[in-house]
Amino acid sequence: MNVTIKDIELLKNLQPEKISDYLESTGWKQAHKIDDIAIIWRSGNFTSETPQIVLPLNCELLDFPLSMSLMLETLEAIENRSQTEILADLITGLPNTTIQGVVMQIHTPNPDKLSGEITLLGVIADKLHKIKTELADKDYILAIKAYQERLPFLCTGDLIKENQTFILKNPRNFTLDDLWQN
Repeated sequence: MNVTIKDIELLKNLQPEKISDYLESTGWKQAHKIDDIAIIWRSGNFTSETPQIVLPLNCELLDFPLSMSLMLETLEAIENRSQTEILADLITGLPNTTIQGVVMQIHTPNPDKLSGEITLLGVIADKLHKIKTELADKDYILAIKAYQERLPFLCTGDLIKENQTFILKNPRNFTLDDLWQN
């Protein structure tokens, strides 16, 4: 079953620079740049049937999410990978997003206050990924409980990707997912 990404907020947060890097690293070539408006990318050898992608350079344009959706459809067909797999490679940041998952690891707590680094296993673009975050006080205690009792959680924050690692910055509203509780 193929999943088509239609989440406008998710598509609006894709960065044209990151997409350009991805396209270049996977063999696409810039065919034409239209001022600071868009870049037309082509795959493989330039023929009349060569697949192409129009990459808008301004994420504030109204049709930016639609262009990103079309790009994902094209890449899905050419790379023979799902849109969610491709999207996981392209995501660099998702502000104010809610993650659902489980606590995988509680790292050594900070000695001077009730806080510490936590490794989560959460769903990003319909796929499980490790996510690092730092929690404090009540959220840290809830994370320990979730870890010990293997309870799922919900947490909101600003998700970023640095060096292929997902990090949840500004975590807030860490709660146990009561769907699994009695």
